[in-house]
Amino acid sequence: MSNGHLSERAVDGAPEPVNLTEEPIRLNGEDPALRPKQAGVQARRRRVAWLLASAVGLAGAGAFGALAWPILQQRDATVTSPAQLAGLSRDDSEPARSTADYLRNGFAANIELDQSFGTVYRDPAGERRPVLVFGGTTLLWQPERDLDSLFGLMADETGQVSGLRSLSPGPLGGVLKCGTTSGVGGEFAVCGWADHGSVVMGLFPDHPAVEAGDLFRKMRNEMQTR
Repeated sequence: MSNGHLSERAVDGAPEPVNLTEEPIRLNGEDPALRPKQAGVQARRRRVAWLLASAVGLAGAGAFGALAWPILQQRDATVTSPAQLAGLSRDDSEPARSTADYLRNGFAANIELDQSFGTVYRDPAGERRPVLVFGGTTLLWQPERDLDSLFGLMADETGQVSGLRSLSPGPLGGVLKCGTTSGVGGEFAVCGWADHGSVVMGLFPDHPAVEAGDLFRKMRNEMQTR
């Protein structure tokens, strides 16, 4: 996160000239009668300069606030794995739990998390369409950069993630991306979301990437709270 910049402000209150004689001093044809008017103009110019400097300082503070607000809003995230989720049912069988733990441990080895999880969900419409979701909560300063790095690590394990695209993250904000990669069972969609308080990825066998993205967004809306 970039540090906020502090703007320099003009300093008012410089000492006024001191007259060394009781007689008006005339320099370069200056008319002493115009001095009060000129002094007023100079004072107004100093006030305008101070106001401009103040405006710049406030604009800098506003920019810092705009950067800080999403972090304050998103950092305290909680992610759960309910038994029923977006039309899916959690698979609590031993093989599924073993797979989920493997994914959770592998994910947590690549990014420091406060809490981590891994879960397998089943689609009642088809046994060949399980959803494997894993991730956790932590404070992320640059969510999109960290998510892109995790997609890169995924590519190292399964092969290149192609067609990676940004999709609407929904009301929770942050960033959501989906692409396609390949595994033992063929091609499958891979999606991830990240914000300043959480990062989660999902594997979607037998799902097109856009369809997986829509499902992943629905899952997130039911899994994540702040």
